Amino acid sequence: MGEILNLNTIHDYNVFLGLETLNPLVSFVDFSRVEVLVHRRKCFNFYGIFLKEKIHGPLVYGRSKYDYQEGTLVFVAPGQVAGIDDDGETIHPQGYALLFHPDLIRGTSLARRMKEYTFFSYEVNEALHMSERERQTVFNCFGEIEEELQHTIDKHSRSIIVSNIEVLLNHCLRFYDRQFATREAINSDVLTRFETLLDGYFDTEKPVELGLPSVAWCADQLHFSANYFGDLVKKQTGKSAIEYIHLAIINKVKDRLLETNKTVSEIAYETGFQYPHHLSRLFKKVAGCTPNEYRNSIVRGGISESR
Repeated sequence: MGEILNLNTIHDYNVFLGLETLNPLVSFVDFSRVEVLVHRRKCFNFYGIFLKEKIHGPLVYGRSKYDYQEGTLVFVAPGQVAGIDDDGETIHPQGYALLFHPDLIRGTSLARRMKEYTFFSYEVNEALHMSERERQTVFNCFGEIEEELQHTIDKHSRSIIVSNIEVLLNHCLRFYDRQFATREAINSDVLTRFETLLDGYFDTEKPVELGLPSVAWCADQLHFSANYFGDLVKKQTGKSAIEYIHLAIINKVKDRLLETNKTVSEIAYETGFQYPHHLSRLFKKVAGCTPNEYRNSIVRGGISESR
């Protein structure tokens, strides 16, 4: 494994590629203008959107390797590590990249919205696979930004470029919605595995050892990034992943309230709660009553079916 190349600025990446820097905070790269692309793992300290058409070797992204498919978009956030780690090179690479530094958008409406673009934290195998029409839309956005970069920098440059980046990211949100929808059968299988994972969790010592199951833990067990997994669950169920987990926890607690004579405190500790009142608070939020009220109502036969 080779040394990671640290890229702090847009200019650093342009130097690596042998390209001119037109704007210190943003760059559009047409890889066909790069004669030789040296394979290196790189730490990007800026945002990157990559559309690679020709690449040789598995792409290392975070902890994973991925055989890049043509025509996919991969999103990189500041601090992420990506690249090919085989000491090789690609002659006359093909593809495109849009790179922009956080300083470009700082103080703008786009900066405040960046948390909505959760795909910047997806794993590379969760890349966006575009239709031909979607690719053309992306190329149009790239073209607008590339055209603006050819102008001399003036007081309008930043706002025009940032606006075009925001339009591009909004399109990508739409395209991901389409991708989630067209993979409904696959996603349904993920939900089944998610339910099985949660059900099995409470039949082991994990609650005592690890506490309550987190979204990040579940995503890792199912081989997804936390953000992609959360978005998938939300699109499929209308509930957030943490809401889904909370519902599973409360259902398990309900079973133990009715199947055992254990106290609420005992059930709280064995299902992973650090303090019993945390269970009572969550139970009240999800079920609309306290654990003891639920148990007593069932015994009396007077609780509603909605609970």
